[in-house]
Amino acid sequence: MIDRLKVFVPAHITGFFEIFQNTDPVLKGSRGAGIALDEGVVTETVVEDGCDRVVITINGKENALNTISRRAVEIIRERYSPDLSNVDIHINHETSLPISAGFGTSAGFALGVSFTLPRLLGINLSFNEAGEIAHLTELSESSGLGDVISEMHGGCVLRLLEGSPVRARIDKILPDKTVYVISKTLSSINTRDVIEDPVQVNMINSNGHELLNMLRSNPCIENFIALSRKFSVETKLVNPELNELLDIFDDETIGSSMAMLGNTAFALSYTPDVSIEDCLITKINRTGIKYLKKI
Repeated sequence: MIDRLKVFVPAHITGFFEIFQNTDPVLKGSRGAGIALDEGVVTETVVEDGCDRVVITINGKENALNTISRRAVEIIRERYSPDLSNVDIHINHETSLPISAGFGTSAGFALGVSFTLPRLLGINLSFNEAGEIAHLTELSESSGLGDVISEMHGGCVLRLLEGSPVRARIDKILPDKTVYVISKTLSSINTRDVIEDPVQVNMINSNGHELLNMLRSNPCIENFIALSRKFSVETKLVNPELNELLDIFDDETIGSSMAMLGNTAFALSYTPDVSIEDCLITKINRTGIKYLKKI
């Protein structure tokens, strides 16, 4: 026996957010706004005859730092108790994006597992139930708070109610023309170091609280990027080197800000042209997660 399934998950850049703590992980998460990208993570999961072995790779290579995918498998085991004694599971994630740079790759890995493995094991889940597995995985690894639901739906997403996709609520901004996302990454940031730091959390929440209402009162991408920049400056998360990039982007695009949470500058533009070299240039994704193999 051998069966396989492949899924694409768009990357996601958060512009601003507010953290909502809760002892129940289904209710914990964030509100805020961000954009999904046409670049992302492609996950192929293969289940074949074997002896309960799980092999997880990124771009074909085993990566000890990728604890998120293994944790997603563990949550599926804990929740649904599938009999894996006679199968081997191979999960490979393909991505050209930098990891820990504000593109939501950890959510992409978790969603890649939660949307393929249960189906291959004969576990029937709804769209939001599969998303909940990824949400719980992200929280248990402290790798993100709101990327999961945004990547599931695609677009310019407003996260109006925090928590698992089963109970969260979103809205979208609908640009009337093609919008390019231009980004450049300088280095990585460990999300855990920020979202588990009480001082940082207080700074984030005190500055992010009103921004969502401000965006809802004027839901356009120009307002989104302006509010994102306001958030990045007032939370003091932008370093001088990144700020230099933002100043250049501002002169050549609609506006720019810092990807939350990564040492990455991103800008929105109606054209793909920019003077900064070696940028990632993509478009806003409108489809969200999608299967790449007929099911």
